[in-house]
Amino acid sequence: MSAIKETNFKFPGQTSFYRGKVRDVYTIGNKYLVMIASDRISAFDVILPEAIPYKGQVLNQIAAKFLHATQDIVPNWVIDVPDPSVTIGKICEPFKVEMVIRGYLAGHAWREYSAGKRTLCGVELPEGLKENDKLPEPIITPTTKAAVGHDEDISREEILERGVVSEEDYVQLEKYTRLLYKRGTEIAAERGLILVDTKYEFGKAEGKIYLIDEIHTPDSSRYFYLDTYEELQEKGEPQRQLSKEFLRRWLIENGFQGKEGQSVPVMDADLVSSISERYIELYEHITGEQFRKDNTNNVFKRLEDNILESINRLN
Repeated sequence: MSAIKETNFKFPGQTSFYRGKVRDVYTIGNKYLVMIASDRISAFDVILPEAIPYKGQVLNQIAAKFLHATQDIVPNWVIDVPDPSVTIGKICEPFKVEMVIRGYLAGHAWREYSAGKRTLCGVELPEGLKENDKLPEPIITPTTKAAVGHDEDISREEILERGVVSEEDYVQLEKYTRLLYKRGTEIAAERGLILVDTKYEFGKAEGKIYLIDEIHTPDSSRYFYLDTYEELQEKGEPQRQLSKEFLRRWLIENGFQGKEGQSVPVMDADLVSSISERYIELYEHITGEQFRKDNTNNVFKRLEDNILESINRLN
């Protein structure tokens, strides 16, 4: 299995290039963003050494479907999806916060709660909750958007006090976040899943707010299986889930949480294959469609040809 670890294209009219944790982003004529979803994988804000075959394709195609399914709620940045691993879209100025919304006490929220904290991003949490319990109502727990290193929890009050986002815009971001999460939970339920928590990123162009990046993918979201949720909670057993949490737990068990001085454990071929299979499993569950592994014979030529064709058409 081949994987897209990184790309190094030079497109006509290219004005800049940025390599993120997962995506390679090309700016064309200061007008369009060409975003290639690589097969890199990150955890604890660290890019892991092994790429995961088909992961980028899974993320890009799920995001494209959900962005299309939510465009009646909020306009999004997408202009074209010319390749299974590529999205071309409008350039927006990103807000410097990620809007995280949680319907259940899981992952980072549970780790904070189990450490004794009862306030998360300024939101009070009730006593007596167990891991993966449903919260009384979904809570928004924003994080700062760090260019390098770890994102950090931040409260609504701190965001407004620091002027990170204007109050008018932030109120709108909260509204969009709740509506998107509601739509996401409804779609997930139709597929026998629970959308546990997720994050959204927004940007602005010409004074208008747009939904940007990806949504409802296994990199930005956590899903539980609906049919076994109640039974497993009653028994106090771990939930069956489709997310990167299993990878985070594997890393923690092997002594890595992204802290200084820690080394990433060796990811063998079996682990890489199992991660790939989990991503494909989520795609099939959330879309209700069979995943089609795209032709990986000379994948870089395929990417370049499809992107060039789209750019020429847009120009």
